[in-house]
Amino acid sequence: MDSRQAWFQSQSMKTAEQKNSIRAPLIALDLGRKRVGLAVSDALSISISRLDALPRTNWKQLLRDVEDLVRRFDAQTVVIGLPLRLNGAVGDSAVQAHRMALKFAQSLAVPVYLQDERLSSVAAEENLRNEGYSREQLSALVDSEAAAIILRDFLVSQERTLVLPPEQTL
Repeated sequence: MDSRQAWFQSQSMKTAEQKNSIRAPLIALDLGRKRVGLAVSDALSISISRLDALPRTNWKQLLRDVEDLVRRFDAQTVVIGLPLRLNGAVGDSAVQAHRMALKFAQSLAVPVYLQDERLSSVAAEENLRNEGYSREQLSALVDSEAAAIILRDFLVSQERTLVLPPEQTL
């Protein structure tokens, strides 16, 4: 186990396996380098809608934007994509996503979960191509389509990773 893997496992997280503990609507974030993809579920977690992606800006602006979305959709849960490597190892991007998830967990009044997002961008591009979007349109939509896939995967998952701020560690 390398130092990133050890750090990641030592952080404030727990696995939540109770499906009933998840409250909807949910908002999912795909933290890209240039954009943050967004998706939201309905109150019954039946349908998922893509939202317009946010430009990746500084932390304060991103937090304000996500807080606004939580209020606008009355979101009860936030899900953040965790970009693990294909072999499941934790890389720099996963550590960065986890750090952002901790910041959101400390700042938002709703629970924050991490969801494995391996291959979500590839699946998102394929979905959009199948829906008939042109190559030019793909770049504007792919991040939010990936967020929709992350949210769908989270809703059907039996194992969930809840991010707890340090003062709430069990």
